[in-house]
Amino acid sequence: MKKVIVFLCFSLALLNASAQQPVVSASNGAKIKFESEVADYGIIEKNGDGNREFKFTNIGKESLILLNVNSSCGCLVASWPKEPIAPGKSGVIKAHYDTSRIGKFEKTLTVQSNDAERPAIVLKVKGEVLLPK
Repeated sequence: MKKVIVFLCFSLALLNASAQQPVVSASNGAKIKFESEVADYGIIEKNGDGNREFKFTNIGKESLILLNVNSSCGCLVASWPKEPIAPGKSGVIKAHYDTSRIGKFEKTLTVQSNDAERPAIVLKVKGEVLLPK
C-alpha cells in the first residue's frame, strides 16, 4: 500500500511540474530557409575560383542565430554571419573549396542554429577539379 501511495504522489508531482512549463511552439521561433542546400561547382580548373555562397532567409518569428558551421574536411572552409538575423531578413554562408586538389569531390557543411525544427542542416558541396587544358 505504501508503494501505491508513493507512486501516486510521485505521479502527481510530475504532472504538476510539467503543467507549469510553458509550451513553446516551434512555429513561433526562428526558422531558416536556404535558396539551395547544394553548391554544385560542376567542372572547375585546378586553382580556379573555389568560392560559393549559400543564401538563406529567416522565415520565422524570432531572430535566427547561427551557432556554428562545421566542415567535413580541411579542404572546405566556411564563414557565416555571427550577428542574429531578424525575422524576414537574409544572410549568406560563404564556402571556399581548395581547388588545388585534382578529382571529384563531395563535401558537407553542417549548419547549427536555433531553428527548433531543423537545428542542424547539412549543406552539400560537390564538383570536379581538372587540370587546365
